[in-house]
Amino acid sequence: MTRTLAPPVLATKTTSPARTAPRARRLGPGKPIPYGRAAGPLLVIAIWSVASASGWLDPRLLSAPWTVVETGIALIENGKLPESVLTSLQRAGLGFVLGAVVGTTLAIAAGLSRVGESLIDGTVQVKRAIPSLGLIPLLILWLGIGETFKVVVIAIGVAVTIYIQTHASLTGIDKRYVELAEVVGLSRTQFVRKVVFPGALPGFFVGLRLGVTGSWLFLIVLEQINATSGIGYLMFQAQNYGQSDVIVVGLVVYGLFGFLSDSVLRLVERRALSWRRTLAG
Repeated sequence: MTRTLAPPVLATKTTSPARTAPRARRLGPGKPIPYGRAAGPLLVIAIWSVASASGWLDPRLLSAPWTVVETGIALIENGKLPESVLTSLQRAGLGFVLGAVVGTTLAIAAGLSRVGESLIDGTVQVKRAIPSLGLIPLLILWLGIGETFKVVVIAIGVAVTIYIQTHASLTGIDKRYVELAEVVGLSRTQFVRKVVFPGALPGFFVGLRLGVTGSWLFLIVLEQINATSGIGYLMFQAQNYGQSDVIVVGLVVYGLFGFLSDSVLRLVERRALSWRRTLAG
């Protein structure tokens, strides 16, 4: 009697479920929130409104938001605010443009030449240690208290700010780029145009933004020193009469102009540096 053998059973290897690779953690701040920068000011206005409506805030110390709005409308209707705004814009704009031209020119001369750096950088660094507002008594002695004096003070402050940022960017170009430019045979002009200037643009725009903010800061102080016009003069007169609503209107105007001017520079910066990818998006 023949015995049939069953075919051998092959051991099958049990496979464990495939392991999924862990998802990479996002380290950046995420996508920009549309109009997110308005959240902070709106929160401040909301708290201010609640405090004024509930009586927690003395109107003699700080007027309610609706009172400030009514005062602003009245100042626009009687022509005081538009006239003051125009005067302040002329002072800040002229001082900023003059300071930007001077600061950029000095930074290029000092950043691209050792001779220029020897002649310019030390002097500017000494001036940097002296607050621009500390020069007011001397400049009044030289220029009087007219418009020239105010424009010059603003221009000096803006020029130093832009110089510091631009000069640091020009002299901070990575040495590897210099060596690469020498290897590919770029001329001095090509190296400056294709490597140095593009590399210095981020610092230059930072200087512009700090400079335009500084121009409004200097303007606030200057318009309260022997001035007869401008937003600062309007606020100084309101201080004498305890009109906190007029003072707040002036502060709001200063803040709006500072915010708008900085926003314009940010837009130009994004367009000019569209090749650069940063966390700010």
